[in-house]
Amino acid sequence: MKSKRLILLDLDGTLYIDDHVIEGAVDAVTRLREQDYMLRFLTNTTTRSHAELFQQLERMGFTQEPDELMSAPMAAVLELRALQLQMGRKLRVWPVVALAIEMDFSEFERDEVTPDYIVLGDIGDAWNAVLINQLFTAMHNGAQLIALHKNRFWQTQQNLKVDIGFYVAGLEYVTGKTAQIMGKPSAAFFNRVLADADVTSDQAILVGDDLDSDVGGAQRHGIEGVLVRTGKFRQQYLEQSQIKPDCILNSVAELPEYLAMD
Repeated sequence: MKSKRLILLDLDGTLYIDDHVIEGAVDAVTRLREQDYMLRFLTNTTTRSHAELFQQLERMGFTQEPDELMSAPMAAVLELRALQLQMGRKLRVWPVVALAIEMDFSEFERDEVTPDYIVLGDIGDAWNAVLINQLFTAMHNGAQLIALHKNRFWQTQQNLKVDIGFYVAGLEYVTGKTAQIMGKPSAAFFNRVLADADVTSDQAILVGDDLDSDVGGAQRHGIEGVLVRTGKFRQQYLEQSQIKPDCILNSVAELPEYLAMD
């Protein structure tokens, strides 16, 4: 573990579930800093703005710097800025996202009819056949789809719920187009985080509760993947999966001890 310098920490399901902190998580983050690890907080959450996520972590007792937090919506904004620079004009963007993060995309021209790009995030119960057909038409007429992530399901305090991967996959199927994925497990997302920390993939460890997006995505990028038995973790799903975590911990609270092992 002495070769590891950067710890990538998933948020919802790993450090907290909804508004409830995982027992021992705050202390674990403090101990990781004392062990001189660089930290990055990663999330595919698309219902809260970057500022709201930062404030939420602070309220829960976690300490971090603004540049230690990388969300899927922020990754999408950075990508759109780069595309806009390449095109030499203001991009027409249709942000199909939660109201809380719409302002994150306000620097681009909003266009729900002939957009250059559709940005797709979680919109809760606002999905309906009319909206799906509007998205299909816009994509059929040339719009490219940027999905903030493609997760299959997520954990609430009550149970698992279908995530936006259901709609992303459906739109890909009916249009024959492949969405550009911004959050985990996309290589672009991990590349951006590693470059920001100035480390190579073999110097990083990702800790998360999502076997597919967290552990599988990290491993495909050469990053060690640690799975925690909190959040969306399901033993049966693990047993049926081809993805084999490098380590499985009961919770993030056990991480400092795991990293202290020779």
